[in-house]
Order: sequence, then C-alpha cells, then structure tokens
Amino acid sequence: MLESSASDLAVGHRCPRERLAAVWASSKLRTCLPILTWLPRYRLAWLKMDLLAGLTVGLTVVPQALAYAEVAGLPVQYGLYSSFMGGFLYCVFGTSKDITLGPTSIMSLLCSFYVGGDPVYAVLLALMCGLIQTTMALLRLGFLLDFISYPVVKGFTCAAAVTIGFGQVKNILGLKNIPRQFFLQVYYTYHRLPQARVGDVLLGLFCLLFLVTMTVMKNKLGSSEETSSPLVRTARGLVWSFATVRNALVVIAATCVAYSTEAVGCHLFTLTGETAQGLPAFSAPALSETTANGTRVSFSEIILDLGGGLAVIPLMGVLESIAIAKAFGSQNNYYIDANQEILVIGLTNVLGSFVSAYPVTGSFGRTAVNSQTGVCTPAGGIVTSVVVILSLAFLMPLFAFIPKASLAAVIICAVAPMIDFRVLPRIWRVKKLDLLPFSVTFLVSFWEVQYGIVAGVVVSGLMLLYMVARPEVKMSDHGVLVMELSAGLNFPAMEHLSTSIRTHALCVSPPRSVVLDCHHVSSIDYTVVNELRDLLKQFKMHNVSLLFSGLKPSVLEVLLSADLPDFRQRDSVEACLQNVSSDIHND
Repeated sequence: MLESSASDLAVGHRCPRERLAAVWASSKLRTCLPILTWLPRYRLAWLKMDLLAGLTVGLTVVPQALAYAEVAGLPVQYGLYSSFMGGFLYCVFGTSKDITLGPTSIMSLLCSFYVGGDPVYAVLLALMCGLIQTTMALLRLGFLLDFISYPVVKGFTCAAAVTIGFGQVKNILGLKNIPRQFFLQVYYTYHRLPQARVGDVLLGLFCLLFLVTMTVMKNKLGSSEETSSPLVRTARGLVWSFATVRNALVVIAATCVAYSTEAVGCHLFTLTGETAQGLPAFSAPALSETTANGTRVSFSEIILDLGGGLAVIPLMGVLESIAIAKAFGSQNNYYIDANQEILVIGLTNVLGSFVSAYPVTGSFGRTAVNSQTGVCTPAGGIVTSVVVILSLAFLMPLFAFIPKASLAAVIICAVAPMIDFRVLPRIWRVKKLDLLPFSVTFLVSFWEVQYGIVAGVVVSGLMLLYMVARPEVKMSDHGVLVMELSAGLNFPAMEHLSTSIRTHALCVSPPRSVVLDCHHVSSIDYTVVNELRDLLKQFKMHNVSLLFSGLKPSVLEVLLSADLPDFRQRDSVEACLQNVSSDIHND
C-alpha cells in the first residue's frame, strides 16, 4: 500500500515539463482528429438536426451525382461511387460543420478534359490527386493557393458555368455525338437543331420550369415570423422542404414518366441506360489498362496522358473546398484549419479511388443546403453517405430509366448561380486593372478550361511582378530631395530606383543631396546592396550626400555588415535634413 501511495504521489507531482508535454500531445491529437473536440460534448438535440440535414443533403446529392458523372463523361454510377467516402472521412478529420464533399460541376468538367470518359483514368486520377493533396497538407503548402487571385477564380467559375450549362443543351434537345470543345459544341448544336427530339425538349423544358419556379419560391419565402399563424408557418415549411429537395423530385417524376412510356412501348426520351448494380468493390485502383483492341496502356503512359490535370485538378479541388469552408465558417462563426481541410480532401480522394470514385471537392450548393437545414456537427455527412450507399444497393436498376433531359435540367439550374457578372462593376470601382486577369481567364477558358486558369494566374503573376519591379516613389523637395519608397526594396526594383535617383539628383545642375525614406522597406538583398555601393560612390564624386532614414533593424543590420563606404543613416527624415544642412554649412 505504501508503494501504491508513492506511485500515486509521483504521478500527481509530475514535473511541469511532463505536464506540458501531455497537454501538447492532447492538443496535437485534437488538431489532427477534430472529432475529438466535438464528439465528447455531443447532445441528443443535435442528433435530430444532423439526421434531418443529412437526409436532406442525401436527397440532393443523389440526382446531382448522377448528373455530374454525365458532365465528367463517365457512367452515372461513378457519380454515386464518388459521393459517400467524403461523409465518413470528413466526420473524423473535417473542421467545418457545414461542408459536404463529393462530385461538383467544376471538378467534373475538369475531369472530362483529362480522362476522356475512361473510368480507369478517372479513378487513377483520384488516387494521384489525393496523394498530391495529402502531401501538400503534410508539407503545409496551402499558401500556394494565395497566388490564385479572386478575379481569376471568378473568371474561371463564370466560364465553367457557361461551358457546363451549354454542354447540357444537347441533352435537353436529345442530340447525340456533339463534340465536347465549346466552340464546336455551339456550332454543331445549332447545326443539328432540326434533329431535336420532341419528347426530350418538352420534358427538359418542363423540368427547367419546375426547378426555376421552386428556386424563386424558396428565395421569396424570407424568414418565418413568430407572429405568423400556424397554417402560414406550415405552408412556408412545406414550400421550403419541396424547394430544397426539388432535384430529387424532378428526377423521380421524370423517371416515373419515362418508365411508364417505356412500359407501353413508346421510346419518347433519351435514357441514361443500363448501369452497374450494387456497391463497388473495395480494391486498389488499376495502375494500367488493356484497351478494347488489346493494347496495354502502362501506368507511366496514363500519367503522361493525364499531364497538366495532375496540377490543375488538385489545386482547383483544394481552392474550391477551402473557399467554401471559409465562407460558411465566417457566416456561422467558427474557425477552419486550411491545412486540415486539404488533408481531408486528399484522404477522401485516396480512399475514394479504392471504391472507384473520381476526384471530389467541397460542394457549395449542397453545403448551403446543409447549413440552412440546421446541421450541428459533421456527423450529418454520415447520414448523407448512408443515403447514397442505400441508393447504390437498391435503386441502381431504376436509374437506367432516368431521362438525360431531367439530369441536364438539374445541372443547368445548379450552375446558373455561378454565372455572376455583378462582380464586374465592383472590380471596376475598386481596381480597374483587375479586370484584365478576369477577362483573360474567362475568355481563354472557352478554349480549354485548364488553360484559362493557367493564363489568369500568369497574368496576375506578371501584374504582381510589375508592382514589385516598379514600386511607387514619392518625391518631395525640402531644399534636399526626399524620396519615400512605398513598398519593399528588392532586386527587380533596384534598377528603376537607381535610374530615378540619378535622373533627379545627379543628372541635374547643380547635383542634389537625397534622403531615402525607407520606413516601408522590410527586406533587402545583395543586388540592392551592390547597387547602393555604386550610388554612394557617385554621390561622393558629385560632392553631395545620400542618406537613409527609418531603416528597420533587420535591414540596417544587412547594410552595416556590407561595410558600405560613406553610408549614413538617421532615425527620421528631419534628422537627415539637419545632417545635410550642417554638411552644407560646414562646407
């Protein structure tokens, strides 16, 4: 008993370093597994809201997943294969209560350009994207997304929405064999208008009309007032519920109509066709493929074929998901960890590839539904995933009767809000030059979407480099020329600054002394130091002074270590002016 007491005493009086290590380990574990933060305080009241939200999102994701697989050029079941892994993993690793992971219109469009409708390529692309995203999270490379500016993102999303939306017109019209390239798509769709199928057109337009009507009604509802009668509140709740699951209602109704016409031998609609039944097998993705003509395509050849998709798709997936998570985190007053979000997207894509998923990311539309339904924790994603799994297990034979026109209507209404040109006047008012990367991204994306992103990033980068290389220099005359640097001083800017100093101080008669106000300068490099050495020599030859004011300690340390001849610095511009005045008086 004495030994036991001694042991307890030792545990109870651990040194502060050990207690600190234990607290740090616990904190680190909660950071890596956010579920440990919210699960211990989970309440029964939350369960009801999570079940309701998860079921509502599940009824939304099933028709959307089928439609987005069509956008990606894959059999429709691959949309469902891609829709359930994210719910389970995000519940454990995610830091947002609202976000839902799965196939989206933009990711599906990007995939369509690289996988060419080949499921083997699509699944392997998901694996490679997941590995790249996981590596980014482990190396904490989320800062790379900061180089994709807002105008580039908006230009890309607007162009992608137009491309996706118009790409579904062929299904509304019941046309086949239309090229995927946007301009060819426009030409051949117009050229083959006389071949449109009446059944598909009527069904597609009716579905569009219903979806638009329900969307408008939902937007006009407003908030439920406490003073409203029970009947009014009930009616408002019914309208909101029907509007929220409008995609599912449209697809179910269209499928019933199509099944009825097929049963009596009338083939009025273009149908999805036979789909694989049941859950996908859990197995490692194929690393090679044998084509129909017996040619074997190796792993290295597939990687070469995927090409730029291995850069564009992981980055766009991360960008889209983090932007959504931050938006809803700000709206609902909670913090998200960007690197943790990248990690969970990467893990979802890696493990998703084992169930034949193609690349996924956060969905804005389904996340909005999740938030509006009142989800309390990421556990709602588990309910959504169960709905998808049950659909795969029991409903796949019925999916063969879904008319493509109804899925096209779902896609068009889903991407329509992304076409937001109201941003253009705002950009014009704030900074007109930012319209350049927006316009370049938007226009080039109609040629190839991925090239639009690259072009926008390049233009934004060049604009940024120009601002670094040509910082604004404010000049004022106090008897002595004072030049205030408005930005950092690095080697691209030094030639411009040096020319400006020579032009205004040394190439005039008589030559003038200069005070460089450097209180905005936070860094300096060897090229700058070397050019300053030459300037100091030239100022001495012209018998005038070059003084430095407001140098930060880190910059001053570099300049002192360079041992520049005749280097002088003061804490303020006034002190420099007094110094120059005394030099002139002494002369």
